[in-house]
Amino acid sequence: MTAAAGERGVEPRGGGRRRLPAGTVADPLQSNLCSKYLRAVADPERLRIVQCLRAGPKSVGEIAGYLNAPVVNASHHLQHLRRAGLVAATKRGRFVFYALAPRFAPPGDGRTLNVLDFGCCRIEMPPEAERRR
Repeated sequence: MTAAAGERGVEPRGGGRRRLPAGTVADPLQSNLCSKYLRAVADPERLRIVQCLRAGPKSVGEIAGYLNAPVVNASHHLQHLRRAGLVAATKRGRFVFYALAPRFAPPGDGRTLNVLDFGCCRIEMPPEAERRR
């Protein structure tokens, strides 16, 4: 680009922009992964399921009772959360128990019970008592 062209704000022929090869741009937020998590909890019922599972593993029936919704609806939402990697399923006999994936349920003193940390962002949920007001 010539100095005169740059001063006038005119780009040289060909656009002057070069495309970088795929994978060369740093993505510290891991945008694709983060957006997958955020899409999964964008539904209020799914966010309530996450809150329910913060207390420990639950069966689909227990989760449906918590939501006051049919088991089929709870199961549908659990599949979305499972595909996103937020929830893990374990079969015990005839029942399937769901729990938050280990990276989202760190052992601790309970202070993180209302925090969901995706790495790229944190979702802080009010304690159960505050949500019922």
